[in-house]
Amino acid sequence: MFVKICSKSELPEGGVFRFDPETAEKAIVVCNEGGEYYAIGDKCSHGNWSLAEGLLENCHLECVLHGSSFNLKTGWPDKRPATKPVKVFTVKVEGDDILVDIESGVLLEKPDA
Repeated sequence: MFVKICSKSELPEGGVFRFDPETAEKAIVVCNEGGEYYAIGDKCSHGNWSLAEGLLENCHLECVLHGSSFNLKTGWPDKRPATKPVKVFTVKVEGDDILVDIESGVLLEKPDA
């Protein structure tokens, strides 16, 4: 089920937007990295901290609590202390609207190193 999260104008390049859908289990964070939009689960798999407060750089979102960094494409951490992934969600853009399929959240297989 795709839900409008925000408009493109509300999420400029390098921006992070937290969305807490009533019908989803947990909050989702949507990021604009180089004009591409990504959505992952909002809670760090290590410290249970909001990733929406994190630092976005090179398609990675870093948790400000302990410094774990999550790949926006895979959900997997590239930097410890986190060792488990966060869910990734399907994103699409229709006109000026950014939509996320809030039921699509999956934990992807760990990519080859």
